[in-house]
Amino acid sequence: MNKGSRINYIVLLGCIAVFGSAFCFYLATAVVKWSIMAGLTIDPAFFVFTRFFVGFLVVVLVMLAKRQSIKPKKYSYLVGRTLANCVAVYCFFKGTTLTSVAEANILNMTYPVFIAIISWFLLKDQRDIISIIIVLVSFAGVWLILDPGEMGFKRDSLWALVSGISAAVALIYLNLCRKENDTETILFFLFGLGSIVIISIFYNKMYIPDALTLKYLLLCAFFSIAGQYLITVGFKYVTAIEGGIISSTRILLAAILGPFIVSDPALSVSGGVGALLLFGCNIYLTLKKSKA
Repeated sequence: MNKGSRINYIVLLGCIAVFGSAFCFYLATAVVKWSIMAGLTIDPAFFVFTRFFVGFLVVVLVMLAKRQSIKPKKYSYLVGRTLANCVAVYCFFKGTTLTSVAEANILNMTYPVFIAIISWFLLKDQRDIISIIIVLVSFAGVWLILDPGEMGFKRDSLWALVSGISAAVALIYLNLCRKENDTETILFFLFGLGSIVIISIFYNKMYIPDALTLKYLLLCAFFSIAGQYLITVGFKYVTAIEGGIISSTRILLAAILGPFIVSDPALSVSGGVGALLLFGCNIYLTLKKSKA
């Protein structure tokens, strides 16, 4: 294998890893829905806590194997990243239980739009008319997904929309964290402090699970953590443009696979148009960010 072929092969593996992460994040929410279909009533906070706690154990084991210690810097960034991520994940899973897996995933993927909005207010040099138009088109897509038929909001859908807003804040904090901290330190705080925050607020939702409940909790945690590691590995070998576009395919995965994997109702024609609008806007914002 010559050098050019080897580079192409590595890039291909990176693309597969990023796509795999999008699929894993989708399956994590599918597990939440499967538990409901199995007749279980597991609070979203329990799924979030299990995700963080198991993730914390995995990070600790990885650090022990690498004989690496945490070297935290800028605690305010680490704490901000953790709190925003706790809100994002909880609202994401809550939205999944109250709406459909497709709708929750699509609305969660609005975070690039909200990153653009926040950046527009904080970074004057990134303001331009085209970005304003893209944001307006994105919100038109969100409106079509929510409930265009009766022209009214479905309150339950707001959980997933809030998860997109808080995910945008979490990613902005992540960008700040990565300037000062290594990956393991960030994940150590995210999963460790995240576990403490969730159990402190939702301690009354925690209990010793039976075998069936534990199966769904661990399966959700597995897909979530696998997605986190796959996207971390994938972004080492692909450009920001490629990674951003491939990550956005979760919108299409959610729209197409919902009826087959979790028996969700298919998106309406207008909802499908809204998903495509949001997908297209995410691609544009990814290209714009990469160019900048």
